[in-house]
Amino acid sequence: MGKNLKEAMKMLENSQRRPEEESGRKPAPEDIPGPLQGSGQDMVSILQLVQNLMHGDESEEPLSTRVQSIGEQGHMALLGHSLGAYISTLDKEKLRKLTTRILSDTTLWLCRIFRYENGCAYFHEEEREGLAKICRLAIHSRYEDFVVDGFNVLYNKKPVIYLSAAARPGLGQYLCNQLGLPFPCLCRVPCNTMFGSQHQMDVAFLEKLIKDDIERGRLPLLLVANAGTAAVGHTDKIGRLRELCEQYGIWLHVEGVNLATLALGYVSSSVLAATKCHSMTLTPGPWLGLPAVPAVTLYKHDDPALTLVAGLTSNKPADKLRALPLWLSLQYLGLDGIVERIKHACQLSQRLQESLKKVDHIKVLVEDELSSPVVVFRFFQELPGSDPGLKAVPAPNMAPSAVGRERHSCDALNRWLGEQLKQLVPASGLTVMDLEAEGMCVRFSPLTTAAALGTRGEDVDQLVTCIESKLPVLTCTLQLREEFKQEVEATAGLLHVDDPNWPGIGVVRYEHANDDKSSLKSDPEGDKIHAGLLKKLNELESDLTFKMGPEYRSMKSCIYIGMASDDVDVSELVETIAVTAREIEENSRLLENMTEVVRKGIQEAQVQLQKANEERLLEEGVLRQIPVVGSVLNWFSPVQTSQKGRTFNLTAGSLESTEHTYVYKVQGTGVTPPPTPSGARGKPRLPGHKPFRRSVRGSDTVSDTSSVSHIEDLEKMEHLAGGPEHSSLESPSPEQSPEAPTPQASPTEALQNKAQHPEDHHLQVEELESLR
Repeated sequence: MGKNLKEAMKMLENSQRRPEEESGRKPAPEDIPGPLQGSGQDMVSILQLVQNLMHGDESEEPLSTRVQSIGEQGHMALLGHSLGAYISTLDKEKLRKLTTRILSDTTLWLCRIFRYENGCAYFHEEEREGLAKICRLAIHSRYEDFVVDGFNVLYNKKPVIYLSAAARPGLGQYLCNQLGLPFPCLCRVPCNTMFGSQHQMDVAFLEKLIKDDIERGRLPLLLVANAGTAAVGHTDKIGRLRELCEQYGIWLHVEGVNLATLALGYVSSSVLAATKCHSMTLTPGPWLGLPAVPAVTLYKHDDPALTLVAGLTSNKPADKLRALPLWLSLQYLGLDGIVERIKHACQLSQRLQESLKKVDHIKVLVEDELSSPVVVFRFFQELPGSDPGLKAVPAPNMAPSAVGRERHSCDALNRWLGEQLKQLVPASGLTVMDLEAEGMCVRFSPLTTAAALGTRGEDVDQLVTCIESKLPVLTCTLQLREEFKQEVEATAGLLHVDDPNWPGIGVVRYEHANDDKSSLKSDPEGDKIHAGLLKKLNELESDLTFKMGPEYRSMKSCIYIGMASDDVDVSELVETIAVTAREIEENSRLLENMTEVVRKGIQEAQVQLQKANEERLLEEGVLRQIPVVGSVLNWFSPVQTSQKGRTFNLTAGSLESTEHTYVYKVQGTGVTPPPTPSGARGKPRLPGHKPFRRSVRGSDTVSDTSSVSHIEDLEKMEHLAGGPEHSSLESPSPEQSPEAPTPQASPTEALQNKAQHPEDHHLQVEELESLR
């Protein structure tokens, strides 16, 4: 059986496909094997089908990861499920003995490993199912007539279940749904606000809540404490909570990832106190990297009848066989293997924590620096006027709006940082979460991911290196955000959009002439302009990334500017966006008005040509229009007529005569078209210099500004060097006709001017030499 299972897993994990799938052909519905289509299929074909369904179409998602690598201990856990199905075919007596042995051995081993003496175990697939059974057991223990009277007993004295505000989301609602209790039976205990961790339950406030419930005739039933909260892994003060529960007769249940450290030699006092509670829930599958292994709830109770009624124990062999995968895996790993995996995960957390202490602009949220298996960190930037030792605490004189913008900006940057780190170091198993007090943070919890992903110490070092490489981008982007906003607000035609979820420099929208600012609906004309603007910006090949999307809380298009890795010239960036968008709008208007302009021009040309034909008839006379007579008259007395026509100037939008073209054999210049605006109106760049970068001051190379200024100064000097005589020669006199050519200065006069101004001529030569 084990051999067949290994061969099946090897086949499923293999990347080979069928020939028809390699050729790109999609399997038709009739090609899919099934029980209703002819004869049955062999095992290889069925496993091949399962493999295709598991991996899906990888052409659509080339970066999708395959099934995680399952080690030998994982194969043992999977073998347990197949072995359980085989064992269930034994006769009842042998099945009863075997399942009882498996259940008792697994329970004893878990109680010894995790220091929970004289406990019982309940194995379940859903992690929260064990707590629901424990609540049912507590109800039967406190309400003696519950089996007979049922809900009437609870109605007269309502039970109260206390949950921490830092508990995992949806836990209270799940308990009420499973137990059939109304939501007022839940009491959420706030965390500390003045002293201690902000993720620990406030014990003093809990005691006050218990006293208030007793005075109102309620029954405090159960308290759920955390040995490692779902968010940041902080542990409640379980010792004080246990004393409080013993005082008021409340059932104490503990859950959390930090319970795994009970298997180690050194355990913190707060986690060690969990061994004295009434029940606890363990998840050895993620801790040890075991797939399809059930969770375990350990509890202490002396009445087997109540545990049977509550569903914690069962006489069915199938329920007892749930422990078989864990029974096989624990024997395969042994105590040393279990301790080694948990210890390795804690060392990874300690290694990351020590490394992040040396990194600037990274705040680590750790409860116990010596034994915290969960590391939560975030990027922060010190605000102006804040104390660096307080980790980005805003000054009292800062406006609330500025503090809010800073908080949203840091949240977006931390979300971007977490996503980047997850892609760069996938073996780290990072998660991004939103905390109420701190905001967006990145969590590293190797106890739940390291065994399955195979996280090593080198992965932690690579993670720290990636964090350090991303810090300049984060700090530079955060510093440029306010400058970008000011530049956009000072530029006509641009609107700055505050999008708290965008991690880049900012979001900008171009307001065209027909833009309805009060409307939130989509704008087709604006979408067209922004699409062209995005294409132009991406063609500049800068280090910035540009994207187009709907505006925050609106349907209008905007340009989203990404992260900045270098010192960006924000003024040049904003100017380029404004000029390019204005150019696109003008070109679109020209195209839209072209049809109307051409139509009117053709109508006007037809009218003028008809009028010219009538004038020609009057000049030539009627006799010349008669076919035979007109030819004779034209032979004796030819008429000198000029060819007349009309040309349409699209730039000026006017009609012009073609007589000048036929007489002088040249095209008329008409009205000089205005210069077309260009998106590259910024400063000319040197070779290899990318757009939107600030020029380095004090460099040996000639800067763009200096080159342009030298050329402008040289033109001014050439104009002044000509003197008043040169100016008078260039300007035509009023008596001259417009068509007369402009007199040019002779070489002799030019030499005289140079002789009169030798200093200016020498200065021009020096300027030309410097430019060369």
